Amino acid sequence: MDNQTLQNVAGSISSLLFITANLPMLVKAYRTRNLRSYSLTNMVLINVGNLLYWLYIAHFPPGPIWLLHSFYTVTSAVMLVWYLRYERCRRIAS
Repeated sequence: MDNQTLQNVAGSISSLLFITANLPMLVKAYRTRNLRSYSLTNMVLINVGNLLYWLYIAHFPPGPIWLLHSFYTVTSAVMLVWYLRYERCRRIAS
């Protein structure tokens, strides 16, 4: 196995592991609609960081990093939307 193939296999496996590790967080947030352990500042900074990171990886060829960062971007955006939606409803109900 050449070095490039080994790098792609390792990148693919690690990307799948990172994605799998984050799925329980998404499922729990969706089921409970409880995102009080997160802060709005944290959610916004994560999303801004993801946008800036896209500038960095945009010149990379398609590969595992694109899959992983796409997942992080979508996950972070969904969590921000859920945070704004659920926490606003919680504050109104209080």
